[in-house]
Amino acid sequence: MELGINATVSSPVLPLRQQIADAYDDDAFYAGIIHYLRNPRADALAKLTRPTRDTITRYDHDGDLLTYAIETFDTPRVVIPADDDLRARLVHEYHDAPAGGHLGREKTFAAISRDFFWSRMYKWIRKWVRSCEVCQRVKPAASKQAALCPLPIATSAWRSISMDFIFGLPRDAQGRTGILVFVDRFSKMVNLAPVAAEVTADESAELFLDLVFLHYGLPESIVSDRDPRFTSAFWTRLSALLGTRLLMSTAAHLETDVQTERVNRVLEDVLRSYATVVRFLELIFTYARVRVEQRDTRVDGPDAVLRQQRAAPARSGSTRRPKF
Repeated sequence: MELGINATVSSPVLPLRQQIADAYDDDAFYAGIIHYLRNPRADALAKLTRPTRDTITRYDHDGDLLTYAIETFDTPRVVIPADDDLRARLVHEYHDAPAGGHLGREKTFAAISRDFFWSRMYKWIRKWVRSCEVCQRVKPAASKQAALCPLPIATSAWRSISMDFIFGLPRDAQGRTGILVFVDRFSKMVNLAPVAAEVTADESAELFLDLVFLHYGLPESIVSDRDPRFTSAFWTRLSALLGTRLLMSTAAHLETDVQTERVNRVLEDVLRSYATVVRFLELIFTYARVRVEQRDTRVDGPDAVLRQQRAAPARSGSTRRPKF
């Protein structure tokens, strides 16, 4: 007997693609470019402006979407026509939606411009971010920084890390309302762990061992503020046991580690932005981890650095996990 198998193949529907394609018809400038690409005749080319004719080879059309390469050998971006509703939809997804994280104009522009192109995009995004009600309510105004007291520059991944806490977030199923943040000072990679408001030094040490030590080995230094969690006799003893120097920054002068403080500030802005629309710490934690890890697209960002270099393993004599 022959058995029949019914298989269903599902694929995501992309209404955005169709919305973009339809919007070209209402934009005379891009409609003219598409007309020429479909029918590359001299009369169609002559109808285009001189600057457009000079860069026409950077455009391409796949039947639906028009793409444009900013430089000759650059990755093509999807061209967005002059449609405010369409542009608002894109900026909302990259900035306002949970996956966006309400990052600033520079990071929002960097994220959108990787995939899309339209004239005066930066100015458009800057205006949107400035008018974002959540950003205005959650993010503090920039203040003048005190004189710098720089720490030694980190020279490799996970050799020098910082620790910080963020509290006052929505309570999760275990009653936790805070997050412990570990930042690699070299790559700016972030590891997060949900914690209770009354988290102890012992618990903080356990999280450090689980999230940092077991994966990347023992760092040479740990930068922390003067929080009692880190200045307790237990934490000092643990640091000595592991052979780690506990570098302390002054509580009122966080400029001692400017780059890491900037990462922490971005993370806190993201977390508090999510807290205005997401009521469960588990979701906030997930969104924030993804968004902060994706925030930096430079060649020296976390992903690029860690692809080229892995931290050295735990040094001899320090692989034994301390007893509690």
